Formats: sequence, structure tokens, C-alpha cells
Amino acid sequence: MEFKFDDKGLIPAIIQDWENGEVLMHAYMNEESLRRTVESGRTWFWSRSRQEYWCKGETSGHRQYVREIRYDCDGDTLLIKVLQVGPACHTGERSCFYRVVEEARTDLEDEGQH
Repeated sequence: MEFKFDDKGLIPAIIQDWENGEVLMHAYMNEESLRRTVESGRTWFWSRSRQEYWCKGETSGHRQYVREIRYDCDGDTLLIKVLQVGPACHTGERSCFYRVVEEARTDLEDEGQH
């Protein structure tokens, strides 16, 4: 496996629900957090703000159990499918992606798209 980490040694990780495909969250990993994830079967990340490792659910109890790790064609993004216990978002929402841009166009008929 050859991954492309950025100039800070990080790679984005998209966390997805194993059962229904819902995107739960996005975080960053470095080589060590990826190694910890693979070895433990739980998700480990690198906190850019706190500059420390964190295991999802250590304080909240809302753990993620890894079912599969994939990577994209360029090797610069990870997709980690997990069994999520409790909400994934620190706000208490199931997914971090619970907000909607109301102004986003969804009707493409004006553009000739059907």
C-alpha cells in the first residue's frame, strides 16, 4: 500500500457507516494513527488543533469499529467503513454532515438536464 500524505504528513479519512453507506465524518490521519487503526480495529486520528492522537469514542463512548479500509485511485484519501456506536458528531448528531445548503440548486431543468 502506497499512500500519499500531504506536506504535514496527513491524509484525509472519510468515515462511512458500514451498514447504510451514510457519510459520518471526516478527519485526518498520519502514518501512526493509520497503523493504530489497522492494529486496534478502532479509528484513530491526528488532531490538527490539539496536535495529538485521539481514538474516536474514548471520552464519549461513541466508538467506531472498523469493518473495511479503502483508498482512492490516487492514494491520497482514505475511506473507512465502520460500525458506529452512538452519534459520530461531537454535537450529538448521527453524522457530522447534518446541515444542508438551502441555496444549492437542485433543479437542473433550466440547464437542459433531465
